[in-house]
This record gives sequence, structure tokens and C-alpha cells, in this order.
Amino acid sequence: MAMLLVHAYAARTTPATQLLRGTAGAARLYAAGSEELDVVVIGGGPGGYVASIKAGQLGLKTACVEGRGAMGGTCLNVGCIPSKALLNSSHKYHDAVHSFAHYGVIVENVKVDWAAMQKQKDAAVTGLTKGIEGLLKKNKVEYVKGWGKITGPNTVEVALSDGGSKTLTAKNILIATGSEVTPMNGLVIDEQKFVSSTGALVLKSIPKTMVVIGGGYIGLEMGSVYSRLGTKVTVVEFLDHVVPTMDGEIRRSFVRSLEKQGLKFRTGTKVTKGEVVGDKAVITLEPSKGGPAEQMEADVVLVSIGRRPLVKNLGLEEVGVVLDERGRIKVDDHFKTSVPSISAIGDCIHGPMLAHKAEEDGVAAVETMAGKKGHVNYATVPSICYTHPEVAQVGITEEEAKKSGIKYKVGKFSMMANSRARAQDDAEGVVKFVADAATDKILGCHIMSPSAGELIHEVVVAMEYGASTEDLARTCHGHPTLSEAVKEAALAAAFGKAIHM
Repeated sequence: MAMLLVHAYAARTTPATQLLRGTAGAARLYAAGSEELDVVVIGGGPGGYVASIKAGQLGLKTACVEGRGAMGGTCLNVGCIPSKALLNSSHKYHDAVHSFAHYGVIVENVKVDWAAMQKQKDAAVTGLTKGIEGLLKKNKVEYVKGWGKITGPNTVEVALSDGGSKTLTAKNILIATGSEVTPMNGLVIDEQKFVSSTGALVLKSIPKTMVVIGGGYIGLEMGSVYSRLGTKVTVVEFLDHVVPTMDGEIRRSFVRSLEKQGLKFRTGTKVTKGEVVGDKAVITLEPSKGGPAEQMEADVVLVSIGRRPLVKNLGLEEVGVVLDERGRIKVDDHFKTSVPSISAIGDCIHGPMLAHKAEEDGVAAVETMAGKKGHVNYATVPSICYTHPEVAQVGITEEEAKKSGIKYKVGKFSMMANSRARAQDDAEGVVKFVADAATDKILGCHIMSPSAGELIHEVVVAMEYGASTEDLARTCHGHPTLSEAVKEAALAAAFGKAIHM
């Protein structure tokens, strides 16, 4: 579950706090005798803690409320960070077993120490959560441990973790409670045999077989972890293809790569039931479009069908905060809800459910509260799948360009022709640009390669400034680097030909 954090600054008067206090009439909204805050942030995940730090840097008296007992939200505690630790460890093991000899490195009797992998993962999480607490303190943000509930347009009641309660009063309330695992009809997630992504991080042992229900980024990442460690993994997806938001051409190459690594895919298939039979998890399957049912068993079933906004028990209905048809908090372009003093960011509003998107939301929201200009361009928010090879994208896919009727052009470059990738003997993948045919403006970029999640960001910057593929093509890139593939794909889009293909 997402975290609730409450931070309160030491009383001080700054131009920013004077601005937020407004008129004498507005000041009467505060409860008599209560400590006056500029911002109360509910939630200590990437959106909430970043917003709290930024608010402190802007001179706002801020409190952040978090009930988990550790900062960082789902991402840091049971999501992005621990999964990347296991992805890294499992990749090293897989290389040692399958690749080292090819590079002239001979090792024998390579084994997995699952407890040590878990210890390294946990150490990374603990170090980062403590680091966030230090940043809050550095920026004079009070960390209030407990679960917050909005009791009025300007008040939050906190059920303190150590007992008792505390009422916080502020000019602005920022909801940053994140999201939670979407439950699935027909089965119960017990975190033993049927696990969520949280349970998949802390399995007691490496299973011999695993079924992943849902072919999204989270499912494929965790499936990759266990596949590398020797688990036979089958991915079951309701749609006709996995990762539906991915460019089709890239997706086909990506699935072939995962299949070569041992993952199996059952697309166009729905799961109607799941139960524990003996020491196995048994699921009932049938074609998504109808057909005969069958059963499949595994040691563990990972349920990864998505996430939903975490907005329960916040008192939203009582104070008049409106939700949309998908259960998300409705906000305007400045992140304000239907109650002007209450704003919301991150996974609990519209837009991609990504930690970095939540961070940008948080910064923009508190900048607006401080009287500045805050804005997030969702068209340039990148998404990354941290498998190997990685897949990263920003902007629109070729299918989206075609559907919209835009006249577009495409430029591609294979990593097989990139000198750094070949030198490392890790050259599976491609860089693909989608650009406006008339203006050459970059509309989208899709990368499948080692370190794609790092390579994508020069394109993000380029798109943020409205650059063309020629702009990137004429930018000098160091040699030999993987990033030269981005330049070469840009050359192919801008001039019809790359240099090294």
C-alpha cells in the first residue's frame, strides 16, 4: 500500500508562507490554536516525499504523513528498487552460468545463494529509505508516522503509529497515496502460492515452476528474475499480445528475445479460477474469445494484472473530492481537485502509473501552491521495462501515428551494427524513431537494447524542446558508445540512411 507522510516545518515566516496564508478571511479556516502549515502531504512514496522536499526548498511549512513505517512508498519498499536489485543479481548469475566461458572467464560450480540475494536487496532498500528521511530533515520537513484522513478542506487527522492521534491544519493538502495491486476475481492472493508483485520479491525459495498472470512490465520483469534462476515460467495474457502499450515491431522482437531465454507465452487466454491443491497452485484457463477450459499447475502463480488508485479511507467523499469512472481522483491542469485547497498527484490521478511521473507531478503541484508555474508534459514521460535487453520508449508508437492519420516517417538502426554492443558481444536490439514526415519533429522513440533505460533520455530531452531527428543526427556522440545507435537511427529518419548500415 502507498505510504502516508506528514511533514511540519518549524514555525517561520517567509514570503512564500505569507503568500499561502492569504487574507484574514482565509486564515479563519484554520482551527483555533492549531499549528498553521502551508502544506500537508499524505503519502511518502516518490510523489509524496519529492513534493515534500520541494515544498521545503520553496520555504513552505510542510508536513508529510506516512503510515508504512518507512519512506519511499511501493516503489522503494516493494516495487521498483527491490525488483531491480533482484534483476541485477539474477542477471549476474545467468551470465556466470551461460556467458562467462565465452568471454574466457572460467568458473565452476556456480550456485545461487537466495538468502544472500535477498539480503543485498533488503540492504539497498533500507539504505535508500533512511536516506529519504535524512533529506526530509535536511529540508525541515516533519515526518509524521501514521495514517492520515482528510476531515475538512484544511485538516488532516492522523492515527499515529505509536498510538493516539494528531490533527494537522494547512492551507493546502496534497494527496499522494499511490496505488495498490488490482485483485483478481476467482482467486485469492495469499502471498504464498498466489502472490502479488510484493510476495514475488520475498519467496522463501526459488520455485521450479511459475505462472505469471498478466503480460505487463511488472510481470515480465519478475518472470525474468525467476527464469534466469532456473524457474520454468509461463506468462498468461488475456489480450492477443503482451505489453500492449509497446510499439508493435519492438514488441515482436522483445517477445522473441524472452522466448529464447526460456519464457513461454499464452496470449489470448483468460484465467477464470485459481485454487491451492496440495502443494500446487492450480488455475483454470480458457480462450479469451471463448472455448474449452483447461487447467495448469505451478509451484507459484504471480498475479500481475495491474494496479488501481489507493484512495480508500481518506475521507474523500465526506469532503467532496470527486473521483472519475476509474476510481481516480479528478484534478485540473494544476492538480487541484474539486475542493480547491486539496490537490492530488501520482498513481491516484490520471496518467501513467510511474514513479518518475509522480515525482514530476509532486514538484509541479507544490510549485503551483507557492505561486510559481508548475507543469508536467505527459507526452515526454518515458517508460522502461528492465528485462535484458531492456525496452524503453517515449512518445507515440508507429501504430498510434498511423491511427491518428499523421504523415510520419521511421528511422531504425540495429544494435548489431553498433561497435560498442558488438565489442561487448551484447548486441540484440534496435533503436526506432517515429517522426513527422513534413517537419521532422520527433514524435516517438523506441529502444530495445542493453541500457535502453539510460539511452532513452537524450531523446526525452530532445522531445521536450521540440527537436527534430536531424538535430540528434547532427549531434556528436562519443565513440564507441551504445548511444551512437540513437544518432544512427536519427540519421536514418532524417536522411533516409544511417552511416553504418
